[in-house]
Amino acid sequence: MGSLMTSEKFRLAVVQLHVTKVKADNLSRARGLIKEAAAQGAKLVVLPECFNSPYGTGFFPEYAEKIPGESSQVLSEAAKESQVYLVGGSIPEEDDGGKLYNTCPVFGPDGSLLLKHRKIHLFDIDVPGKIRFQESETLSPGSNLSVFDTPYCRVGVGICYDIRFAELAQLYSKKGCQLLVYPGAFNMTTGPAHWELLQRGRAVDNQVYVATASPARDETASYVAWGHSTVVSPWGEVISKAGSEETVVYADIDLQYLANVRQQIPITAQRRSDLYTVNAVQEG
Repeated sequence: MGSLMTSEKFRLAVVQLHVTKVKADNLSRARGLIKEAAAQGAKLVVLPECFNSPYGTGFFPEYAEKIPGESSQVLSEAAKESQVYLVGGSIPEEDDGGKLYNTCPVFGPDGSLLLKHRKIHLFDIDVPGKIRFQESETLSPGSNLSVFDTPYCRVGVGICYDIRFAELAQLYSKKGCQLLVYPGAFNMTTGPAHWELLQRGRAVDNQVYVATASPARDETASYVAWGHSTVVSPWGEVISKAGSEETVVYADIDLQYLANVRQQIPITAQRRSDLYTVNAVQEG
């Protein structure tokens, strides 16, 4: 698929929000930082995973909402007032049947809901002596791929643990995505080990830009996020990176540069699809 590119560059903003237990404060602060990002010329803004609530299986049922609902309404209004495409991090979502999902809603500059990506791969890990976390204790997995178009490029969406599955990124690349965004909350064990490595891997493998948005680090939280929201180029270079504190980081996404990388190292044309391929079982 081709993109809807009308210009070679556009500015991306990644919001590393300090998340508290007060939902109204999280929503208000996010809205203010979206506005700040737009004032700096951002056309697409990405919020972190679980930006409206603390991250934890005990918090998901307490903070869960329908979509549309309170948090998605605030995001819709923020996208419209700032005239940006908004990847709304993720929120705990409750569907009509009472199931809970870790869901990323995406909004257009007119405030319309373009899609919602339900986290496909649930974060169930056990690193002895360091961290055990089981999202499946309260959450259900999503079952759809999530791609949306902007006037600048096509964007693929994943959430946190989704980034570990290279096949998902390959499918997004096959669908014409030039930017992959992953709201995520890696922890103090997996963050320093794999956060940047995975982003650079997905970028180089698929010759795409990769952007990740983490919550800011809060040492007092029950789950301590690594932070370090990042943007990586199709060459695998880290072009923007936050520290651990609340901040907004920016990157100019250069689609001509992306095209040059793909021309110089033409892996798409050289792929041996006669020997192997990755295909979606169901479209989404």
